[in-house]
This record gives sequence, structure tokens and C-alpha cells, in this order.
Amino acid sequence: MSANTLTLVPTHRPWNKGKIIGQKAPLKPKDIWSIRVRLQMQDRVKELALFNLGFDSKLRGCDLVSLHVRDVCHGNQIANRAIVMQKKTHRPVQFEITPTTRESVEALIRQTGLQPDDYLSPSRIHGSPHIGTRQYARILHGWVKEIGLDTTAYGTHSMRRSKASMIYKKTKNLRAVQILLGHTKLESTVRYLGIEVDDALELAEQLDV
Repeated sequence: MSANTLTLVPTHRPWNKGKIIGQKAPLKPKDIWSIRVRLQMQDRVKELALFNLGFDSKLRGCDLVSLHVRDVCHGNQIANRAIVMQKKTHRPVQFEITPTTRESVEALIRQTGLQPDDYLSPSRIHGSPHIGTRQYARILHGWVKEIGLDTTAYGTHSMRRSKASMIYKKTKNLRAVQILLGHTKLESTVRYLGIEVDDALELAEQLDV
């Protein structure tokens, strides 16, 4: 081979080329209400229950989609609180079930006839007992798109972060948010919520020169 001959080396497309990298933004209160009202008005019972549970529970997508009816019910009544074992950490975490969410879950169970051992988000795909995290992500992107938000800025962790972020902004109680998210270390909660960045930006915005 001639010394002047160039050897072509195959190039690999970077996995993050054209993608926005970083934490997904939490939904704001107005976004939560916009999505919720839209789902209510269109009688999308299954999606409404999934949305409300995702917001209240602050669970990771894998834990949310694998919730059983029995996880949120005491007999025939929807519980005020629930406790589940996290798949990632193998540690239990509790969450509240607000009246709005209880109402939507009751409607789901009533309409679909779900039994205690059934999944709250069953899959239509043969061989899959419940919807997967990818399908959940697609559903969430649909919600976000319908209210005019940029889908690239939001993901399943947006739902997990939304209520936690609201609680922190209102109370500044980082320990409480850590417990609600099921984090073992406080530092994980700080990084997850991006608290230091958000607080710094708020301080900068308050400075009017």
C-alpha cells in the first residue's frame, strides 16, 4: 500500500448526538392541571389513573408500571397511603394517595373490572403482564406534547421529580423529600432535584442591577 494512501477508519455516531443531555425538567403545577383536565374531559380513565399515581407516588417508572391493585387498595377501598418495595434499591418507600388520585383509580378499577392481583396498568401485548417503561415514556411524551411543551425536555423522571420539587420549594425540607423519594443518601436527593443549581439561579434572578 502506498505511503500516501489514506486508511479509512469507520466512524461511530455518538449516542447523544442531537439529544439534550441532563436531568429532565419537572412539570409545573399549571402543567399538572392542564394534563389532568385534558384527560378528564376526554374520559381517558386509564391514562388519568396512571398520571395521577405517577405524580402522587414519585416512583421510578419501573415501579409505577408494576403496581398491583392490591398495592393501593385495602379491601374494596383505595388506601390513603401505600408502601412498595423499590426494584432499584430493594428498600420500601411510602407515598400518599390524594383524593383526586383515589377517585381516578376507583374509576379505573370500576370500568375495567380489575381484581386485587391484577396490574393497574396491564399491557395489551401478549406475554407482557403490564406496560413497560418505554411505553410509559411514550404515553408521557404524548401528554407533554398535547399541552404544547417540548417533549425532549421531559421524561419519566419528570413525573418522579414534579411533586418532590414542589414540596421542596414550599418547605425547603430536604430530609422529607429524601424520604419520599426513597433515597439512601441526602446527597443523592440534592443532585436529583438539582437544588444547588436552582437555588443559585433564583438568587441570580433576584439581583437587579
